Amino acid sequence: MDLRLPALKRARTRPRRLAAAGAALAVLVGAGTWTAVATADDKPAVHRADALMQMDGARIDTSYFTAGGSDTKRPAVLIGHGFGGSKKDVRAQAERLAERGYAVLTWSARGFGKSTGKIGLNDPKAEVADVSRMIDWLAKRPEVQLDKSGDPRVGVTGASYGGAISLLAAGHDERVDAIAPLITYWNLSDALFPNGVLKKLWAGYFLSTGGGCDKFEQQICEMYNRVAVAGKPDAKAERLLEERSPSAVGDRIKVPALILQGQTDSLFPLGHADAMAKAIGDNGGPVAVDWIAGGHDGGDMEAPRADGRVAGWFDRYLKQDKGADTGPAFRVTRTGGVDSTDGRAQLRGATDGQYPGLDSGMKTVELNKGTKSLDNPAGSSPPAISTVPGLGGGLSQLSSLGLGGLSLDFPGQFAAFDSAPLEKDLQITGSPTAKVRVQSDSGEAVLFAKVYDVGPDGRQQVLPSQLVSPIRVTDAEEGREVDLTLPAIDHEVRSGHKLRLALSSTDLGYASPVEPATYKVTLLDDLSVPTAPGVKTAAAPLPAWVWALPLVGVVLAAGLLFTARRRVAAPPADPELAEVPLQITDLSKKYGKSDRYSVRDLGFRVEKGQVLGLLGPNGAGKTTTLRMLMGLITPDAGEIRVFGHAIRPGAPVLSRVGAFVEGAGFLPHLSGRENLELYWAATGRPAEDAHIEDALEIAGLGDALARAVRTYSQGMRQRLAIAQAMLGLPDLLILDEPTNGLDPPQIREMREVMIRYAAAGRTVIVSSHLLSEVEQSCTHLVVMDRGRLVQAGPVAEIVGSGETLLVSTAEPVTEAVAEKIDSLPGIGSAAIAESGLLVRLDGASVTDLLTELLRLEVPVTGVGPHRRLEDAFLNLIGGSA
Repeated sequence: MDLRLPALKRARTRPRRLAAAGAALAVLVGAGTWTAVATADDKPAVHRADALMQMDGARIDTSYFTAGGSDTKRPAVLIGHGFGGSKKDVRAQAERLAERGYAVLTWSARGFGKSTGKIGLNDPKAEVADVSRMIDWLAKRPEVQLDKSGDPRVGVTGASYGGAISLLAAGHDERVDAIAPLITYWNLSDALFPNGVLKKLWAGYFLSTGGGCDKFEQQICEMYNRVAVAGKPDAKAERLLEERSPSAVGDRIKVPALILQGQTDSLFPLGHADAMAKAIGDNGGPVAVDWIAGGHDGGDMEAPRADGRVAGWFDRYLKQDKGADTGPAFRVTRTGGVDSTDGRAQLRGATDGQYPGLDSGMKTVELNKGTKSLDNPAGSSPPAISTVPGLGGGLSQLSSLGLGGLSLDFPGQFAAFDSAPLEKDLQITGSPTAKVRVQSDSGEAVLFAKVYDVGPDGRQQVLPSQLVSPIRVTDAEEGREVDLTLPAIDHEVRSGHKLRLALSSTDLGYASPVEPATYKVTLLDDLSVPTAPGVKTAAAPLPAWVWALPLVGVVLAAGLLFTARRRVAAPPADPELAEVPLQITDLSKKYGKSDRYSVRDLGFRVEKGQVLGLLGPNGAGKTTTLRMLMGLITPDAGEIRVFGHAIRPGAPVLSRVGAFVEGAGFLPHLSGRENLELYWAATGRPAEDAHIEDALEIAGLGDALARAVRTYSQGMRQRLAIAQAMLGLPDLLILDEPTNGLDPPQIREMREVMIRYAAAGRTVIVSSHLLSEVEQSCTHLVVMDRGRLVQAGPVAEIVGSGETLLVSTAEPVTEAVAEKIDSLPGIGSAAIAESGLLVRLDGASVTDLLTELLRLEVPVTGVGPHRRLEDAFLNLIGGSA
């Protein structure tokens, strides 16, 4: 498991011999290399010097980046990398900071990349001391600005493992002037042993990602083996990790700190950022906190925005530029729906002038009271599932098989307390709390507390950010009161939804007692939820079409008045094609004076009832083809016929075509229904021809139609756009990337919308990059590459059929285990593959399969569809995607 930023690729290294120990810091003779990095014409060239630095017990591989002459004094920045990575992962950021006027030093930490030495988990006597020696080296560089002799003006940043080293460096070395840690930990013991419960999967991934026991200091390996066998941490293990954590020197970190933490992060959740902010703020250091959308479990890392905030922070506190934009004291990224112009997810920031903490604006939500019993099964199996490290990117694959999310509680193994349906929307920002009494017939209990957002029908429940709070309760024979602090989240609960406090006896990611036990849980206090009333979401920007459309109208009117453009008469309709939704013949288009064709000699035919997938890599000509089909642009050659009529701008036959190509624009203050009615009125066609109710039934918008569009989620906006395209129930529906910006359940709903629409004898053409979705929803395919047709035909002919899954495993699966899986009910076949198992479902669900795999102790690291379409697609286009 790669514990770096999800966007970074892992650097695979071979074990290297340890360098001889040395006390002095030196650049090895002959080890340095200078490289000029090409940049844009208006930016100075970035020079990189690679060198091995001799440290106590290790040689550290470094890169030094500068731009401009050595006569210009500049601040310095150190950038650390994530666990399992190397200095290569942060090279691009280093080059950007060098262009901005910084001297930047990157390095591979001990045991990673080309650096030698044992991994010490940021041991103050090793990794942290290495940083201080690198600061010594920077102090001797002629181009680095000094505050005094031996004291360079220096900032430190990094993500995850590198984020922790920035905090530790500030606590151990007074020369550090500013820090910007990203998605990292405050107390590593609390991260891996929260409330005394072993986070067994993440702890195991740390060891395996580091390269195994031989790569770590001996005491760390011994600690892990001891804790893994016992199933819970001991005092010695907790003390070891605490001593190597930023919290150990928290009272000494007083420098300006920009803290960026991930919302989708079960490894280092938002509570760690809260502890950092409070400690550094109490010391008098300026602090800003930013909750980004992604994290160690996946999601959008918002890299450009995050890099910009880090650079602005250093401009203010290293360059002393008082005009530098450091951003708000607190910012949280929220999803604001779908951009009406390009269909992409809108990430909007909510801000406050001060950091609110995790308990601001607490409100009480009443839950049904009572005492409930639950069992801890023998061997703590089967375990409940919240999130699975390593499957963050695979959740979307699972959703394509009909599984809306990977959150699962087993009957009899959890207690749940529900609220009444909420009367109005509720924004939760922080950590909900509750009080319960826990009794255990074994005297000890391990529970996993979580808050679900339960839909109006009671069946769909969402676990925000897939997070749980583990807690170990001792001396519980007679019952013991427990104050629950739930995971910090930023989540809006819609009116009509309920909140559910659930406590489970097991969780896949954690170690639970193996002895069977029965627990009784009594809810003592209602759920308290933080609302952070001072945090305000930025208003959605006014769509460009609102102001541009009138201007475009004026320009077009002027063009029609003062130019004598002769209309070309359309050729007569072809009666033989009257029942054919679309036929394209020898279609070609190139832009401007370029010799490169966007579309060339393209031809294919679409029949009624088909759902046609239009596939191709970026630049294949898909969108150009769709725009010509809609009459938005004119082809250079060839012909497009819809139901026998040739397409020209404004052709009457286009009334039988509905399209979502360039995105739909909605007035945010109007309801969904009002937007649709206004759009249809603008067409000038009779209201009875709109068939609004039919379109809405197919799109499945429900009661949301009465709400203002500005309150819509991504999925609701996208479905409203599709409903708009379906007004009048057109015989041919064209959708360009209809699932952009949607989460897994919303993608599934969109797939069902397309299938339902075509089932009535109409035709759907969809362009998409989600190959697994295309394979499930489309009946036929057209594959394009570089503007040309590569292949067309039924999906089954191009990619085959079947419900085959690829189960990735941490170690090879034996023939005996494969035979057991093959014999399970609902499983068609199971065969050993290079990276795990190929399993064909024959009635069983993905959840059933996953449960059986866990029961058989198969070391699962990923589950997803066997991408036959992807293989066929890449083969057809020669891997150019």
